[in-house]
This record gives sequence, C-alpha cells and structure tokens, in this order.
Amino acid sequence: MKKVLKIILAIVLFIFIAIQFYQPALNVDKGQVYTTDFTQFYKMPVQIKAMFQTSCYDCHSNNTKYVWYDYVQPARALVENHIKNAKEDLNFNEWGTYSNRKQERLLNSIKEQIETKQMPLSSYTLMHTDAKLNDEQIKTLTDWLKEQE
Repeated sequence: MKKVLKIILAIVLFIFIAIQFYQPALNVDKGQVYTTDFTQFYKMPVQIKAMFQTSCYDCHSNNTKYVWYDYVQPARALVENHIKNAKEDLNFNEWGTYSNRKQERLLNSIKEQIETKQMPLSSYTLMHTDAKLNDEQIKTLTDWLKEQE
C-alpha cells in the first residue's frame, strides 16, 4: 500500500511540475498609454480614478498586476481565462472605441453591479483586499456614475 501511495504522489508531483511549463501570455501593456481609456475619456476626480484602477482594472484592462501565485499553474490558467472573459465584457482601455450606446449600457451595468456588490467579485477581493469597496466608496462611485448618464 505504501509503495502504491508513493507512486501516486510521484505521478502527481511530475504532472504538477510538467504543467508549470505551460504559461499563457501575460496581460501586460508594457507602459502603453491608452487615449481611449475610461479614465481619459471622462474627467474624474483622482479618488474615483484610483478606485476604478484598484478594484476593476486587473481584470477589465490590458494591464494586470500579477502576484506571485498567479504564475503557478493551475492558478495561472484560471486567472488568464477569467481576465479574457472579463475583457470580452468590458475593457476600460478600449472605452473610447465603444459606440455611445454601448458606453451608456456599460455605465448602467457598472453602476448596478457595484451597487449590488456583484463587482468586484468576492473571489477576487478574497486575495486582493484593497480592491474591496466599502459602503462609502460604493456610494461615491455610483453617485459619480449617475452624473455621467
């Protein structure tokens, strides 16, 4: 029985090491400045800009700030898949390329999801506590978003 357990553990360790060689492309813009960015498109107070960048931009932009565990598989694949899906819904760096109708719809959606605490995702704020919005921040953001309608 001990021999079978050792073989199973060796196989699991081998697989874990082998999957580390699969590293999807990083979501990093290498310092590029986007003229179509959400924060460039609207005149917003510094605190609003900081809240969006801290709570939203890791998943909804072309520049993710990775932490050490984001480089370890299988977490890396899960993170990259999440970012890909999030950017398909909304990419703040490409805001200016969206039609007025889409921008209006997204503003309403952002406001709703922040108000109902659907965003940022609790699975994200669990590991990124600075991204969690308190009630005062939620009110500040949603009030600002209402002004943009």
